[in-house]
Amino acid sequence: MGVALGLSLSFWTGHLTHAQSLRPEYVANIVYQRLPEIPKENQYIRQSTKEVDPDNTLISRLIRYNQDVQKRPVRYRLDWKLAFADYLGANEPVKEERYPGRNTLTVNPYKKDLEVIRSLNRRQRNELVNIIASVYNPPASQSETPQPTPQSSPQPTPQPSPPTAPQKPTFSQPGDSQLLKP
Repeated sequence: MGVALGLSLSFWTGHLTHAQSLRPEYVANIVYQRLPEIPKENQYIRQSTKEVDPDNTLISRLIRYNQDVQKRPVRYRLDWKLAFADYLGANEPVKEERYPGRNTLTVNPYKKDLEVIRSLNRRQRNELVNIIASVYNPPASQSETPQPTPQSSPQPTPQPSPPTAPQKPTFSQPGDSQLLKP
């Protein structure tokens, strides 16, 4: 059981690390490639450079809102549905003072982003949810299996060792505390 638990924890944390390592701008680019009809809303000016920040898009702000403001997991469709419910006014209110971009852009995109999200139809919102969740939670074959390079030769698959009977913990013996000394 310990091995199975360790393997499942290792697999789960591997997925978690993958999901957490994706930058919102990267995920937003994938979304815009798959759904080019979704408005980018990337005309806002960055305070530090006084130039338009083309990577600060509606979708990247939606992702930052869900992930950073609401602290929701990014892997699950339900959490993305909750984010859209927030924008639609059906769940938690989206607060202007906590909205992504409020401190980095010259104009807070809060009102326009709410307006654009509310103008999307149900099909578009569902497509967004499905695409974002699939990027953060790819099938195991895409994220976990290393692809062989042309130069590498196939390695033999190691055979699993037969299961062993679980060991019961032993009680401490006189003198065991001496092992803790530096």
